[in-house]
Amino acid sequence: MTEFFNVTELSRVLEYTAEFPRIGTQTLPLQECGGRILATDIVSDVDLPDFRRSTMDGYAVAAASTFGASEANPAYLAIRGSVVMGKPPPFSIGPGEAARISTGGMLPDGADGVTMIEHTAAIDDTTIELYRSIAPGQHLIEAGEDIAKNNTVLTSGTRIRPAEIGLLAAFGKNQVSVYRQPSIGIISTGDEVIPIDRVPGPGQIRDINTFTLSELVRDAGGIPNCFGVVNDNYQDLFDKCVKALDQTDMVLISGGSSVGMRDFSIDVLSSLKDSRILVHGISISPGKPTILATSAGKAVWGLPGHVVSAMIVFIKVVRPFIERIGGLARSAQEAHGPRALLSRNISSAQGRVDFVRVRLAEENGILWAHPILGKSGLIHTMVKADGLIEVGLNTEGLDRETEVTVLLL
Repeated sequence: MTEFFNVTELSRVLEYTAEFPRIGTQTLPLQECGGRILATDIVSDVDLPDFRRSTMDGYAVAAASTFGASEANPAYLAIRGSVVMGKPPPFSIGPGEAARISTGGMLPDGADGVTMIEHTAAIDDTTIELYRSIAPGQHLIEAGEDIAKNNTVLTSGTRIRPAEIGLLAAFGKNQVSVYRQPSIGIISTGDEVIPIDRVPGPGQIRDINTFTLSELVRDAGGIPNCFGVVNDNYQDLFDKCVKALDQTDMVLISGGSSVGMRDFSIDVLSSLKDSRILVHGISISPGKPTILATSAGKAVWGLPGHVVSAMIVFIKVVRPFIERIGGLARSAQEAHGPRALLSRNISSAQGRVDFVRVRLAEENGILWAHPILGKSGLIHTMVKADGLIEVGLNTEGLDRETEVTVLLL
């Protein structure tokens, strides 16, 4: 029989992320990089924008020509010409002159501001009157004001969102080096676990974990690779783990982390190539009996069989490891969520971190976190939950109306 595990604090478990290397890079067309992790720093090779441009439809002017202008005492300006979009103006602006300009147009030499068209009136084709003064630099973007040349604008490890896609496009990066998406092997174990297309008999359950873990893997930036259900048999589980490790970058075994006569996970993981058990038990609830091992430089997890425990362990523990090998910078892994007031007292035991499912509701302008209590085998508690709150390691509980941070699911 496997000896009872010795729990490791969550913070120590997360320190093990540093033991697992990034998994490699690939170059993709920019339009395929959404959601991926940048693998190289991006340095601006030009100013952005590289010319002084208008942010309004109106007239490019020398601001000094507008000083003192009002409806009672308008300034009169001679129209020097019109700025053609996409071309530098072939003329300059002097005192008492203006040029028609559209949003995004390049300011002529001599112009240091743009007056809005709403603050002008055309007297004829060559003259306007202006009813409001402007300051130098008003309604324009200076060259390099967005990003100056030779600045590092994106760093390796950044997740590429729509804004980053736009920035990369602005610098002409039609091919981008990104980290490869980790392939994550998923194995379900247990004589009682059957495929979801079968009707469970007495004592049997459908394989929920393969599907919930697959979606969590995708959300973490990985690619799930499912290896099906393995019965409680040492050799079968060993063979499946060897196969999964050969084909993926990390392996998740669900249902094999508890202590019992038929729990072969520790024995199997200890027998894998170049293996080492790093963790057998984490001081969290739910999810205490989680296992973390390393085999030939790859992480292998033994997750709880109860679906809620497996999901919470993944969200709080496994996901940072997937993000690590997938190249995401550590600073980007920190989760931030809304602040809310706890709607009831919550009890907890010292010496462990409790993760409590909560439902959010706004009442009279106050955001409340309503705990959803239930056993770790009840998936409906996760369906009803909007997020998780954390009760600290050395805390006996939280009082009603305590302000908490909610990790959104």
